[in-house]
Amino acid sequence: MKKNLFTIVLVLTGIFANAQKDFQGMAVYETKTSTGDFKSRFEGNKDITPEMQKMFEERMKKMFEKTFILNFDKSASIYKEEEKLDATSQGGGGMRMMSSMTGGGGTIYKNVKEKAYTVDKEFMGKEFLVNDSLPKLNWTMGSETRVIGGYTCYKATAVKPASKTDFRNFRPKKEEDKKKDSIANAGKETKTSFMDNLEMPKEITVTAWYTPEIPVNQGPEFYWGLPGLILEVNDGKTTILCSKVVINPKEKAEIKPSTKGKSISQKEYDDTVIKKMEEFQEMNQGKGGRGGMQIRMGR
Repeated sequence: MKKNLFTIVLVLTGIFANAQKDFQGMAVYETKTSTGDFKSRFEGNKDITPEMQKMFEERMKKMFEKTFILNFDKSASIYKEEEKLDATSQGGGGMRMMSSMTGGGGTIYKNVKEKAYTVDKEFMGKEFLVNDSLPKLNWTMGSETRVIGGYTCYKATAVKPASKTDFRNFRPKKEEDKKKDSIANAGKETKTSFMDNLEMPKEITVTAWYTPEIPVNQGPEFYWGLPGLILEVNDGKTTILCSKVVINPKEKAEIKPSTKGKSISQKEYDDTVIKKMEEFQEMNQGKGGRGGMQIRMGR
């Protein structure tokens, strides 16, 4: 009797172990970034026709409203933008560069067990493979709850450094800061661009909603570190919301890092992007009059 009971326990343990090993999930996320700050720059600008404004707004919508797929298991995940035929890469070089800095492009591989990530990125015609340690967020757990897609979620907040290579992090300058800049440059011949009215904050407060009902240490983009799958993230300007979850889908995804591109660290990649951003800004300064901006639609 004891022998039979021991055999049953071994069988059940084996089944449970295999189930854990084969566990996989898929989540669909919709991202949306407020573009009101950019649209306000068109008001009163005589150099921009209604047709140009409409075309620009359509391009902005494609860049700032995207769909991503997260495939995950107990220790790792891959996060990739859903492929669409009308990708913004059909636009001009400036638009392609902005699109690559708005959360799109490349596949994010996160391994929470090893606390490392890999991202394959294409920037200005060059392929990079960014390898680095996962950023650690000091989450403050709350008791507030809400239901997302049928799952009970709990609130958590954290403060993170603002990435200088993510265009979504730019905020409009405060009026008092604009006045200070105007006074400082009084009497000087200066070139201007629409970027002069934007600034990059040092830190951003993030609010996340996670569900312990899906006990994996995963989430969209580089978010992780909570006792359950993160279903929503909001940083005050960009919202990432899960619209669908499938546990143990019939078709399993291959969850492994990319190997394509020049291997560099996150800092090395950021330095490369920032340098190109400065060159791009310098090239476009002063075009279209004071406070104006040049927009190239298409080739």
